[in-house]
Amino acid sequence: MAESKRFLIVDDESMNLKVLEGLLKGLGHQAVPANSGKEAMSLLDESIDIVLLDVMMPDMDGFEVAAAIRERKEFRELPIVMVTALSSKSDRLKAVEAGANDFITKPLDKTELRVRATSLLRMKEARDEVKRYQHDLEEMVRVRTEALELAFENLRELQQATQEAHLDTVRRLAIAAEYRDEDTARHIERMSRFSALLAEKYGLAPEEVETVRHAAPMHDVGKIGIPDAILLKPAKLDKDEWETMKSHTTIGGRILDESDSELLQAGRVIALSHHEKWDGSGYPNGLSGEDIPLYGRICAVADVFDALTTVRPYKEAFSVEKTLDIMKEGRGSHFEPKVFDLFMENMDAVLEIKERFSD
Repeated sequence: MAESKRFLIVDDESMNLKVLEGLLKGLGHQAVPANSGKEAMSLLDESIDIVLLDVMMPDMDGFEVAAAIRERKEFRELPIVMVTALSSKSDRLKAVEAGANDFITKPLDKTELRVRATSLLRMKEARDEVKRYQHDLEEMVRVRTEALELAFENLRELQQATQEAHLDTVRRLAIAAEYRDEDTARHIERMSRFSALLAEKYGLAPEEVETVRHAAPMHDVGKIGIPDAILLKPAKLDKDEWETMKSHTTIGGRILDESDSELLQAGRVIALSHHEKWDGSGYPNGLSGEDIPLYGRICAVADVFDALTTVRPYKEAFSVEKTLDIMKEGRGSHFEPKVFDLFMENMDAVLEIKERFSD
C-alpha cells in the first residue's frame, strides 16, 4: 500500500509484538506496540488507523479491550482485527459481539495480514471520506445559516429603523398640527395612550392596539389647514367659522389619503370619524352606530376627555369630575355605550396616564 498507516498492536508476548512489527514494517506501515489491554487503551488516539488485538491476555483479554474501544464514540468505527488461535464458533461470535471486524489466526501469514488489513483500511477510508464530506456539508450549512441569520437580522434592524423613522415622521406631523392649536406634544401622548388603553380593553389584537396608539395622534392633523383667526379665536365661533373648523376632519382625510401605509390609512379613518356621534348628529358624514369606524369611536372618547380637562383658547380646563359629568350625558348619544363604559371602568389607568403626561 502506498500510504503508511498506524497499527496499534496489542499482545502480552513480546516475541509476538516483534513479529507483528516486522511484518507491518515490511508492508510499509508503522506499529504502535502495547503489551497489555490497559496500555493499549492509554495509547489509543485518533492517529491510529487499525487495531490488531490478541485475545488471551492477563489483565484485560481481547474481548474486553474491543468492548472498551467501542464504548468510546470516536472509535466506534475503528477497524479491530482479532489475532487469535481460537477457532470455535462461540469464540468468534463473542469477538463480533465485543466489536471485532475480522480475525487472523496464529501463526500469522504476511499475505493474509496484508489482504485483510487492506480491506479494512479501505473501508475505514471510505467511512472517513463520508465523515469528512458530512462535516464539510454541516460546516457549509452552518456558515450559510449564520449568513442567512445575519441577513435576516440586518433586515429586521433596517425594517425597525424604517418603522421608527416612519413613526417619528407621523408623530412630528401630528405635533405640527397641535402646536397651531396652542397645544403640546403631551396632548399627543395622552391621546395616544388613552386610545390604546380603550382599544386593548375593547379586545382588539395587540397589533391593532399598536396601530391605534400610533394613529390616534393624527386625529387633528387637518387643523394645519384651518386659519389662525378661527383656530385660535378666544370666543365662540359663528356659523360660518364653525363650518370651517369642522372641515379639519376632511382636510386631515385628504392629507392622509392614498397612502400605502397601514398606519396612515388608520390615521385617515380616525381623522375623518373621531367627531362622528353614536346617534348620527356628528360630522363630517353624519354616521351613526357601528357605521362609525371603531377606531373613530374609541378616539372620540379619548379626545373629548382630553379636550375638556385641558386649557383651550376658548375655555379653561375643567376638573375631572365636571368632565365626567358632561361626558356621561353623551353616553349613547355622542359615545358608543361600550367604549364609554370601558373608559369609566378603567378610570384609574386613565388618570395615571393624565398625570404622567400632564402639560
